[in-house]
Amino acid sequence: MFAALDTIWVLLGAVLVFFMQAGFAMVETGFTRAKNAGNIIMKNLMDFAVGTLVFWAIGFGLMFAGDGPFIGGLDFFIRGDYSQSFPSSAFVIFQTVFCATAATIVSGAMAERTKFSSYLVYSLVISAVIYPISGHWIWGGGWLSQLGFHDFAGSTAVHMVGGVAALVGAKILGPRIGKYGKDGKPRAIPGHSLPLGALGVFILWFCWFGFNGCSTVSMTGDDAIRSAADIFVTTNLAAATATTAVMIITWIRYKKPDVSMTLNGSLAGLVAITAGCDAVTPVGAFFIGLIAAFVVVFGIEFIDKVLKIDDPVGAIGVHGLCGATGTLLTGLFAVDGGLFYGGGFKMLGVQALGVAAVIAWVGVTMTVVFQVIKRTIGLRVPKNEETAGLDIIEHGLTSSYADFMPAENEAAAAVPVPVEAAVPVVSTAGPDVKLTKVVVITRQSKFEELKAALEQIGITGLTVTQVLGCGMQKGRREYYRGAEVETTLLPKVKLEVVISKVPLDLLIATVRRALYTGAVGDGKIFVYDVENVVKVRTGEEGYAALQDED
Repeated sequence: MFAALDTIWVLLGAVLVFFMQAGFAMVETGFTRAKNAGNIIMKNLMDFAVGTLVFWAIGFGLMFAGDGPFIGGLDFFIRGDYSQSFPSSAFVIFQTVFCATAATIVSGAMAERTKFSSYLVYSLVISAVIYPISGHWIWGGGWLSQLGFHDFAGSTAVHMVGGVAALVGAKILGPRIGKYGKDGKPRAIPGHSLPLGALGVFILWFCWFGFNGCSTVSMTGDDAIRSAADIFVTTNLAAATATTAVMIITWIRYKKPDVSMTLNGSLAGLVAITAGCDAVTPVGAFFIGLIAAFVVVFGIEFIDKVLKIDDPVGAIGVHGLCGATGTLLTGLFAVDGGLFYGGGFKMLGVQALGVAAVIAWVGVTMTVVFQVIKRTIGLRVPKNEETAGLDIIEHGLTSSYADFMPAENEAAAAVPVPVEAAVPVVSTAGPDVKLTKVVVITRQSKFEELKAALEQIGITGLTVTQVLGCGMQKGRREYYRGAEVETTLLPKVKLEVVISKVPLDLLIATVRRALYTGAVGDGKIFVYDVENVVKVRTGEEGYAALQDED
């Protein structure tokens, strides 16, 4: 007889962990460049789809079909009975989404230069063999489980497996073009959308309550209910602590709080607490999150600057380093058996052994896998494809964003009107006035204030573009994820207007009043003579063409 509440709880966990795929997709897309957005989405979609199929075919059996010390067994297409207080199918889907999470971590670390076909091969192998075997050691009754290794929801079993695979893959793949200068100094390559990255982090934080909390796989009895509630608290505390600590650390190190690194801090705290979320107190969760903050900041810097491994999203630091750290810290902070609670060094030793064993297993096997892929179908896209972006060549996708799509079809969709049938022009003659074009380049933050000031003097027709530029000062020093941004080009807004009735002196005075701060970067005003203006729709010229009173 199945327990309805337990079944619902497990299925809820499966749904939430599945939705983490969306979170990872948004984080990875936002932290990389727009020209690769479609490719990132496809990889996240397909590693779940391919992983589901091979985990069903072979991986699940290797993980759970037996209690051998090193491998489960063979249960092709899951024909055995794995029911507990809930049906086998509930357990199968719950484990499937965990497998997919481990696989998708690698996508971000190898982003922007990996062949799509090669990534599919990797997804197949890790989901079919590599993750299930180490997962058996920990969760399937294998040798680590028998020793007392504690990894409640997967700091090692899921996240560190993905993190180590990401490290190996990124190392073999090599850095993106332009990531390192001739002197070996890393260059920042900012992602194209921090809002997308932030959305992904919020999704992951939300779903992590299912990742950790629902791993109790039961809500029957007071103990199970209390455990689930406690896990929600420890999970949230660790994430909040790590987020706050990373903000402070980057504020001190880089003089400003780093947005992307702080977002990584949230994930670092979540990854670190996952192993011991059921075994530590809120105080323990606080210290795990605090330690994870230092690990992720200095870990990402070490990987980037010392090891010179290009990880666009910080997956190695977040999942690999913090996964290992959280597992080890469980041996210190676990109320039952932890070193700080009088349990001695036994639990800490077992935790360290488990971490080392999984690193060795994944490191060796993934090295073989990636080297075989590299020497057969190839691992990396050609230089021209990487430069153009993986979207266009790998997927035939002109752009992942509609606003950036070519407008070539717009004209074809319009109904042509014969010139003779257009709005008749009674007279194209206008006052003999001088036409002047004024171009203003200034800070983006000043645009709305400038626009309002221009409207007050009767100027409503504007052309505005986002540009990059610098003055003689060559910009100011900024940092992105610990690497200095070569800010010889700064983001600016460029405003263009052609005037006739409004006096030029009035316009210039108005612009200066709106933009002046006294600091470097207030902007510049450029003035040009205009020979003529022609309104396409009516044929009006000069002064008349600038008037829109129809």
